[in-house]
Amino acid sequence: MATSGRYYLCQMSELGDYRSRGFNLPEVDMGIFAVRRGAQVFVYRNLCPHVRIPLEWVEHEFLNTDNSLIQCANHGALFTIETGQCIAGPCSGQALEPITHEVHQGALYAIINPTT
Repeated sequence: MATSGRYYLCQMSELGDYRSRGFNLPEVDMGIFAVRRGAQVFVYRNLCPHVRIPLEWVEHEFLNTDNSLIQCANHGALFTIETGQCIAGPCSGQALEPITHEVHQGALYAIINPTT
């Protein structure tokens, strides 16, 4: 079970607009990723709900070719950035696990609770 805590991920300036970035949190044995859309950022656990494997093949690459959707590199499932809902592929109807997060003084933090 993960321990509760606030984990620094990166400066917002390091997460480009319409880009994604992965993070490994060894303290809680969890991989997560963030996607930025202007001032908004969306953070999810890096696990495909279909077979519980990481989504990316290339480090930090979680988006489809036009950066409009999150894509599982293993079977092509597509997820909305804003909700994590699968809209195409073998896990249609399922969703990515959202991660509570905050931006404070230009830095992005993940908030991991014991039930996450």
